[in-house]
Order: sequence, then C-alpha cells, then structure tokens
Amino acid sequence: MASSSDSWMREFSEASKLADDINGMISERSSFPPSGPETQRHSSAIRRKITILGTRLDSLQSLLSKLPSKQPITEKEMHRRQDMLANLKSKANQMASTLNMSNFANRDSLIGPDKKPADVMSRTTGLDNHGLVGFQRQIMKEQDEGLEKLEETVLSTKHIALAVNEELSLHTRLIVCF
Repeated sequence: MASSSDSWMREFSEASKLADDINGMISERSSFPPSGPETQRHSSAIRRKITILGTRLDSLQSLLSKLPSKQPITEKEMHRRQDMLANLKSKANQMASTLNMSNFANRDSLIGPDKKPADVMSRTTGLDNHGLVGFQRQIMKEQDEGLEKLEETVLSTKHIALAVNEELSLHTRLIVCF
C-alpha cells in the first residue's frame, strides 16, 4: 500500500506536468492570430487549466499540512516539499499574470480575513465620534476593494463558464453527429 507521502509526490508530479502543458499552450499562443474565436478558445483552455492547477496546488498544500503521523517525514523533507510547492505556485502565478488573471494569485484573500466582533470592538474602544467615522470610512474602503476583487473573480468565472459552454456545445454537436 502506498503511503500518503508517495501520493503527495505523485500528485505533485501531475501538477508539474500540468504546469508544463500550460507553458506549452502559452508558447503556442504566439502562432494564433491576435484575436478571433480560435484564439479565444485557446486562451479559455489555458485559463481553465491554470484554474485546475490552482485547485491542485491548494490540494497539495492541504495534503502537506495533514501528512499522517504514522508516516512522518523529516523536517528537511518537509521544507524541500514546501519549497517545491512554492516554486510551482510562483510558476502558476506567472502564467496567470501572462493571461491577466490577476485574481488567481489573490484567491485566498478574496473574502478577506475573518474579523471577529471582539477584534472590531477592541479597535473602536476609546475612539470619539470623529475617530469612529474615520474607522467606518476605512472599513468601507476595504469593502470596496473587496468588491473590486470579487468583480474580477466573477469576470474570470464568466470566462470559464463561457469556455465550458463552448466545450459542451462542441460535445453535443459531436454526439448528435454520431
């Protein structure tokens, strides 16, 4: 039976292959015309694969933090894997920035940190009316920034949904032909 450590390396290897595939697709992009349906389809496919890679990287991070105590790995091996994962994340972020997928790198910070009521209360303690208004403006500014990030994410999701729709339409046409 394979250990979860081996499964982590296998998953990492698959994610690396996917990243290499994406890199190849990005290189192929230069052979396409600057615009047109074929170019859009190719870009959508790249975006879809980058999103899949991001999900796999999140899964790898989760697996790395939850390695079972039955199969302990050395601290050196843990740091090596964390470095491997960080390098692959950096590569994925670079590929995403090539396609202007700015929200990809900010996925974790989209909703923002969990603010507890006690934290907000401690920040407002001792503020006068003027200070409270300033604090409220600061919170509203943070919410506006969060909404802008959410808008970017929704637009990216829209592009992915359109690509999936295109793919489904193609499959439907292929099924109907046979």
